[in-house]
Amino acid sequence: MHGYRLAFVTPTQAPRWQRWLVFSPVARLVFFTALLVAASMLFGLVPHGPAESPIAKGLRELGFRAVAPLLAYLVLVRLIERRPVRELALRRLAPEGALGLAAGALLFSAVVGSLWLLGSYRIIGTNPDAHWLLAALTVGLGAGIGEEIICRGVLYRIVEEGLGSWTALLVSALFFGAAHLNNPGATLWAGLAIAIEAGILFGLIYLVTRSLWICMGLHAAWNFMQGTVYGIPVSGTRADGWLVSTRSGPDWLSGGVFGAEASVIALVLCTLVSAMLLAVALRRGLIVPPSWRRHSPEPRSTSLPMPTPGS
Repeated sequence: MHGYRLAFVTPTQAPRWQRWLVFSPVARLVFFTALLVAASMLFGLVPHGPAESPIAKGLRELGFRAVAPLLAYLVLVRLIERRPVRELALRRLAPEGALGLAAGALLFSAVVGSLWLLGSYRIIGTNPDAHWLLAALTVGLGAGIGEEIICRGVLYRIVEEGLGSWTALLVSALFFGAAHLNNPGATLWAGLAIAIEAGILFGLIYLVTRSLWICMGLHAAWNFMQGTVYGIPVSGTRADGWLVSTRSGPDWLSGGVFGAEASVIALVLCTLVSAMLLAVALRRGLIVPPSWRRHSPEPRSTSLPMPTPGS
């Protein structure tokens, strides 16, 4: 017996042209992309100058990275899918966001602790003047909110509706890893590590919880702990942390210039967590089969019925 829940199911009374041009997975991906571009262009109109303060810069980047994807997503869900945004329900923000933040902090601390025990990570000083608020707004909240909306809220969720959970995990993870290949110091190994340790992990978190808040919280805390607390480059970007640190040993252990995300330690620990989440998903029957293999009637859905004329 299945226990999965789809956020959106195409309304049965929708005419054929709407099923293809409005509600199909490809159409909604195109709509979101166009909405995201439009929202990003609006933030590009915000004036800024060379004397911009770090806080102003952080807020501007937060708009590009997080607010633009969030606005595009809300329009997609409310005006096109016409359903409640249950995966971002405000009543779930505090408990699930806090859970994600705690999980991200603990998980990355476990990575650093393992590197320290193996003699790879070493603290050489402190930096009390680190620009922690800028990091919190950009690589923390900005990346956590924006990337999770794009990769889990849109790509994973919509691919899953058509092709099922296994394909959605693969596609969203590979996209997530490939998106980091342009980062400084990125290698094919770094992109593959990101895809497995983070792409699969975040996809499984969404699969089990159907919550974007937990994904966002874990993502934001992971990045903040990595760069601002432990002083390790975040996906290749230079760290400005409270702790000034070095990592030694072969790149497969330390992660090299890309950071600890390219370390086999991060890969193993995150894969262990993913394995536990997968076991939960299998035990609860949460794996969504492809659309052509799903039985009638349709699985439970949170989508709203299509409005009728005069309603």
